[in-house]
This record gives sequence, C-alpha cells and structure tokens, in this order.
Amino acid sequence: MVIKEAPAPPKGEAKAKSLKAKKAPKYPRKSASRRNRLDRYAIIRFPLTTESGMKKTEDSNTLVFLVDVKTNKHQIKQSVKKLYDIDRAKKKAYVQLAPDDDALDIANKIGVI
Repeated sequence: MVIKEAPAPPKGEAKAKSLKAKKAPKYPRKSASRRNRLDRYAIIRFPLTTESGMKKTEDSNTLVFLVDVKTNKHQIKQSVKKLYDIDRAKKKAYVQLAPDDDALDIANKIGVI
C-alpha cells in the first residue's frame, strides 16, 4: 500500500492567503481593569480601643488601627494622612505618629477616648 501525500499549493496561492485582511476580534483579549474597592475609608476599619491599644497611645505616641487585610503599608500611610491630617513616622501594625503630633489629641478627635 502506497500513501500519497497531498500536493502542496503553489507559492502564489500561499502568498495570497497570508495577505488576507485580519478579522476584528469579537471581544477584547484583556478585560477592563477593575475599580479599586479600597478607598481611604475601607482601608482603615476602626481604631483598636483595648487596654493595650490605649497604653500604646499614651506611652509611645502611637495609634492602633485595624485595617483591611489586602492593604499594604503605602496605602495605610496615605489613608491615615488624608483622614486625620497627620504624618506618620513608622507603620508596623501600628501607626506611630511624628513627634510634632500628639496621639491623645488625635484619639480624642476620632472618638476613641
């Protein structure tokens, strides 16, 4: 049994096929970017008012907030700055205020104390 291969198309036809105009896509390959659901009010959920949180406020000029899990340090810094008009010195799980800001005054303004 002898298997015959299909004859290759002439080179002129192959070129004509490649010069054919491309079709427009039916839908875009990339979806639209999602809007950011974490505004400054969603990032900082509420201040922590436990005894240890109050001790931090009084002793080390630090406010303690519970924040959204998906946020990073930069987002928390920006939202604290916009909400309470204060600069922060450092952020670890706490917002330590700059020496010129008083944590007790800010806590009073928020309504923690």
